[in-house]
Amino acid sequence: TLNEEKPVVSCVDTGSQVCNLAWSSNCNEVVSTHGYSLNQIVVWKYPSMTKVATLTGHTYRVLYLAVSPDGSTIVTGAGDETLRFWQVFPGPRSSDKNPGHDLLFPQSPGSVVR
Repeated sequence: TLNEEKPVVSCVDTGSQVCNLAWSSNCNEVVSTHGYSLNQIVVWKYPSMTKVATLTGHTYRVLYLAVSPDGSTIVTGAGDETLRFWQVFPGPRSSDKNPGHDLLFPQSPGSVVR
């Protein structure tokens, strides 16, 4: 089997049920969403798997996660019947003179959650 050939590289105890995972396309980070008992979103630095940010606000399990086309914003959906938009990753690198014009939610100073 695969596990016999390639052992697990790393294991992280998140302290709560893991519902979703998504890699950032713009930096070496991973986002996870959680259910019982914390109902939160966590941004992790990869490969160290240290917490970069913990996002709270949902009152029930965070069931859904999607990343915006430019890779800077995530949207989460939870059992509390809310969608929440979070600007957690830096936007894509470009040589454009007008940074942020392609973003779903234009960046302003301090808008990335950290």
